[in-house]
Amino acid sequence: MNIHKIEARDLPDLWFQAVHDIFDHGRRFKVDRGSYAGQTRLEYDFFIGHVKHPGTQPLLPDIPPACGIPNPVEEAYIYGGEGYTRSYLEYLMTPDKEAGESYTYGERLTGATVSGNKLNWWKSSDKKIVDIRDVDGKAVFEKDGTLYINQIEWVIQTYKKYGYRNNQMVLQVAHSSDLTLLDPPCLRSIDTRIQDETLHFIIYFRSWDLWGGLPANLAGLQNLKEYMAGEIGVEDGEMIVESKGLHLYGYAEELGKLRCLKP
Repeated sequence: MNIHKIEARDLPDLWFQAVHDIFDHGRRFKVDRGSYAGQTRLEYDFFIGHVKHPGTQPLLPDIPPACGIPNPVEEAYIYGGEGYTRSYLEYLMTPDKEAGESYTYGERLTGATVSGNKLNWWKSSDKKIVDIRDVDGKAVFEKDGTLYINQIEWVIQTYKKYGYRNNQMVLQVAHSSDLTLLDPPCLRSIDTRIQDETLHFIIYFRSWDLWGGLPANLAGLQNLKEYMAGEIGVEDGEMIVESKGLHLYGYAEELGKLRCLKP
């Protein structure tokens, strides 16, 4: 497998380099199952991106007017606006789920159930196994008799209470039972690290649409990182992103060539 790595200044730079390079370093695969089954796409074997200043504005791609193509992501899609009933930030950072959605990232991040053995250990106050905390309505809350944790607030509280040298604080999106879904979450985990008083994200996507998905996802996750850094009381830091399935669908190939001035 070829591991393709990009060092980027900011999020638009990461997107541009990834689109530019996939024509030379990606391979064409036929999609056997899932979204766009039967179609082909250009895909990196494995992709790593290191973004030094992901908070630099603008967060979305830079499309020169001379290219004659629209931005793959509208700002209103991220923050809300005309034509959108829900912003991407709401999808990412609130538990709200609309009809027909089997999951949302926000549901997984802010409304994770405590069940099975973990719930039994919690109820029996087994502090040798479980980090039992007060039901404060923020990091831990109850609804209709079910116990939930807000992973975002839990991680914030943990760093503030116990300090920064902690390798346990991973925001989990994936469930083992996601294998039963026809379209399981693409985002699997957001690992965190505080170093030199600065919060960094290490993000993994199992599959990732390069043209529109990457810029939308990372703009949202950058807003999440800034929120968490502010709540913890540290600086906003870098991003390392990884995927074994970063790809460009056929419909976007011509658009990508126009943006990168490729024949």
